[in-house]
Amino acid sequence: MPQSESPSFERHDHNHCIASTVGMVATACADQGLQLTPVRKRVLELLLDQHRALGAYELLDGLRADGLGSQPPAVYRALEFLVSHGFAHKIERLNAFIACGFAATRHSPAFLICRGCHAIAEADSDGISAAIEKTARDCGFVTEQRVVEIEGLCPRCVTEQPA
Repeated sequence: MPQSESPSFERHDHNHCIASTVGMVATACADQGLQLTPVRKRVLELLLDQHRALGAYELLDGLRADGLGSQPPAVYRALEFLVSHGFAHKIERLNAFIACGFAATRHSPAFLICRGCHAIAEADSDGISAAIEKTARDCGFVTEQRVVEIEGLCPRCVTEQPA
């Protein structure tokens, strides 16, 4: 996969990354008649801030620090909204959440999870998804949900590994 498709594994203007994604999500919400409440927006910003998956309680700590909520239901409702509208994803392997790297487009994500630094990159997995669908169809199986999570080492951690 080219590095240009993996923003969390390459150097980039992080502030622009956050502002751009929040702007795209705000526009999508306005276009769809959805409410991007301050709590939902802040949870999205917290997810974007680290380019790694965060658990609900880590997010709750961030909300609490900002005075936006101190009870778990606040973060869980925000996460449910973000995930159900494709603005964030749940990383099943980690029981954590990450902001969607392609929030403005319909896609089949695959998550590349670094076991070294825990960074996560999101990539489009159309080819993988097509193969999964074909295999399922051939078996008479109807898929309802697909989560592609791949564990390995990011470019930085590969470089830091002793030879």
